[in-house]
Amino acid sequence: MAKKELQPSLKPSHFPTGESWIGYNLSRMKSQRQLMWMSFPFIAFIAIFAYGPLWGWLMAFQNYRPGLGFSQQEWVGMEHFRTLFTDPTFVRVIRNTLAMSLISLFLGFVGSIGLALLLNELRMVLFKRVVQTVSYLPHFLSWIIVTGIVANVLSTETGIVNVLLTKLGLISAPINFFADPKYFWGIVGLSSMWKEIGWGTIIYLAAMTSINPSLYEAASIDGAGRLRKMWNITLPGIKSTIIILLIINVGNVLNAGFEIQYLLGNGLVQDVSETIDIFVLKYGINLGNYSLATAAGIFKSVVSLVLIFMANGLAKALGEERLI
Repeated sequence: MAKKELQPSLKPSHFPTGESWIGYNLSRMKSQRQLMWMSFPFIAFIAIFAYGPLWGWLMAFQNYRPGLGFSQQEWVGMEHFRTLFTDPTFVRVIRNTLAMSLISLFLGFVGSIGLALLLNELRMVLFKRVVQTVSYLPHFLSWIIVTGIVANVLSTETGIVNVLLTKLGLISAPINFFADPKYFWGIVGLSSMWKEIGWGTIIYLAAMTSINPSLYEAASIDGAGRLRKMWNITLPGIKSTIIILLIINVGNVLNAGFEIQYLLGNGLVQDVSETIDIFVLKYGINLGNYSLATAAGIFKSVVSLVLIFMANGLAKALGEERLI
């Protein structure tokens, strides 16, 4: 009974001065009009640039031709979607997109959490700040610069990787990493991790600050070492943050990227380097088939939305933190 009294049902009789649900919310909106006016530019931005262009999805159901009016376009229904799902090239780029995205997701999560745990254990504040600053500086570099660095590091002539492997006697001749398809997915995953690992640790370090220090003190009294504290205190303390970020990133599993694959890819690794975004550019926009490109974009958006709801529902079923 006490719990029901603390959380009464929102019937009209429970609102102040007996006003209706609509009147109650209108009065609240009026009292918070300054906040509403402050949020209006952001709502307008999202509406114009995120939801406004959605009318262009109609092109996926048309045989779109530039220069013709909307009523003059030829409606073809689901023809472009059938073309996509029966095209071996599109099936291959879905495989490549999923593979590179999952590799980057795994390496990014493990790397960010591991680096955050190590930085959290550092006692030298100055050294900790220097390491953290240096680690997230690559986040601010464009992919043009990052791919240039990766190309130099893996160069067959002066690349440090080939030089070290040769000096250590692990290889007899330099390896051309960009000519062998089996190396491409690993290069993309490691490059993405190096670029974003420092930026990802910021969130986990912020979550670690909310852990009660008395838990570490009690663990020290019980004889727990640093590794035991990480496993039994730190990781459970940031579990909700890990799950929320995982749900968000699962929704981006088809966004494997465009720049790094486009810049590092070549004809020798084309079968493993093309992603959905490159497919849209190559077979849709460059060839003037805008309807096919739009259909591929709709496929990405729908799958991403479904994955988010599935991950969120799974987290709810397991009793973990979730988005909604």
